[in-house]
Amino acid sequence: MTSRRKGADVLVAGAGPAGSAAALALATAGADVVLVHREHPSRWHAGESLAPTARPLLEHLGILDRVTAHGHRPCYGHHSAWGQDTVTASDFVGGPYGSGWHLDRPLFDRSMREAAREAGVSHHSGCVTAAVPAGDQWRVTVSGAEVVAPYVVDATGAGARVARRLGARVLATDHLVAVATVLTGAGPQGDTARGNTERTSLIESAAFGWWYTAPLPSGQHIAMAVTDPDLVARAGLRTPAGWSDALATSRHVRERLALCGTRPPQRLTVLRAGTSRLSAAAGPGWVAVGDAATATDPIAARGITTALATGITAAGALTACAGGDEHALERYADLASAVHAEFLRARMVCYRAGRRWDTPFWTRRTEGRPVIGLGEAGRVADARPGSWR
Repeated sequence: MTSRRKGADVLVAGAGPAGSAAALALATAGADVVLVHREHPSRWHAGESLAPTARPLLEHLGILDRVTAHGHRPCYGHHSAWGQDTVTASDFVGGPYGSGWHLDRPLFDRSMREAAREAGVSHHSGCVTAAVPAGDQWRVTVSGAEVVAPYVVDATGAGARVARRLGARVLATDHLVAVATVLTGAGPQGDTARGNTERTSLIESAAFGWWYTAPLPSGQHIAMAVTDPDLVARAGLRTPAGWSDALATSRHVRERLALCGTRPPQRLTVLRAGTSRLSAAAGPGWVAVGDAATATDPIAARGITTALATGITAAGALTACAGGDEHALERYADLASAVHAEFLRARMVCYRAGRRWDTPFWTRRTEGRPVIGLGEAGRVADARPGSWR
């Protein structure tokens, strides 16, 4: 038997950066918001970099100082050996927004949830198990309870669990994976070297795909091999020993990790890293944000920035819709589709520039098939003014 909570304007399913941004922006606009979130204490976080282009988005939400003041480290740019032996640098310092951040990701997510809560968002522990239309409302079952609201936001990640219940389809371009680990330094040598890595991330192409490494706020390093699922075994990436042997064939990533005195990996985690989008990022009474709307290859380094941008933009569209703009959600869906299409075009350029091998990974991405590249971080679209009261 379920209990009913009446009076909510919006239910947001998922409290990652996209869901929290949407909930916070909606609450700031005056909406009564329920944010559904299930804690996963054992979930492994790879750690991520946040680009400087996220700065105006965090300022828009009023939380820049709150979520970046403590626990994170500056990221001064990206280095890459992409389609060549030499390393090229893309530095943030001279840009309009300054440095980015190497995030303590669990801390970042908690900070955003806390900001949403302080703005008046109600938190509900659990997950959405059903969403049924009832007139102009949704009756949403959340782990045994029922929430009634006219609008639903899907922020459940690339699986888009809620939107699929409402009839949307996930359209996958590929099923890229990252075989990742967190490496610990061997002692004083690693501690000293960490101060000389310039707080940059590093990408290096390889026959099976590409390598990525970056320092974490903890003093450890994230390192991952990115490839297609059917190539993992062929590249020897299934075991820590095989992964280490593959790393030894790299040049720049191997040298950086050796400089930092990192120990061999003890554990590997396979992370979903594919590109996909929803057939439509919105419909009558619902929107999808973040990876649920548009999930992109990590080569773009834009995941969290896009999450924030789509959360803010979707909140504006919902507010406009509640204020009588009948086309607000349709415009949001069109924008999400256009941003994803732009990304697909740019990723083709990116992977063509990185090709050095006639191997399956690269031929799949450079011979007329859909591929992944560096796209725009996302835009915040202005919606017509609306009101929740």
